[in-house]
Amino acid sequence: MTERVSQRNPWLVLAGFFGVVAVVAVVGALAATSARDVYARLELPSWAPPAGLFGPVWTVLYALLALSGWLYWRTDGETRGFAAYGVGLLFNLLWTPLFFEGGAARLALADILLLDVVVVVTIVLFGRRSKLAAALQVPYLAWILYATALNAAIIALA
Repeated sequence: MTERVSQRNPWLVLAGFFGVVAVVAVVGALAATSARDVYARLELPSWAPPAGLFGPVWTVLYALLALSGWLYWRTDGETRGFAAYGVGLLFNLLWTPLFFEGGAARLALADILLLDVVVVVTIVLFGRRSKLAAALQVPYLAWILYATALNAAIIALA
C-alpha cells in the first residue's frame, strides 16, 4: 500500500495531536483534584501500584497516544479510525472524575470496560494502515486492562 500524506504541515499536526491529548490529560487531572487522597483511603488489592506511579506512566502513555494518532493521520487514515480514537479519548477523560470525584466506581468500571473495547477497535483500525500506530496503542491497552482489573478489585473489596 502506498502511503499518501496530507499536504498539511506534519509538525503542526503532530503538535495538534499532542495538544488534544494534553487537554484530555489536564481536564481529567483538574476534574479529580482529590484523586491522591481518595486513592490513599481505598481498600486496595496487594497488587495495586503506589500512587506515585500513575503520573509517570500516564505521561508516557499520553505521548504514545498522540504519536499513534499522528502516525495514523500520516497515512490519510479513515474517519472511523479517528472516530474510535476520539471516543477512546472521551472515555479516558470521563473515568477519572467518575471514579475519584463522583464516587461512582461502578459507573467508572462500565466506562473503562467500554474504553477497553474502543482501544481494541482503534488498534485494529489503525493496524490496517500503520502497524506502528497500532503498536503504540498496545502499552495503553495493557495499562487500562490493568486499571480495569484494579477498578473491579476495589469494588469487590468495598
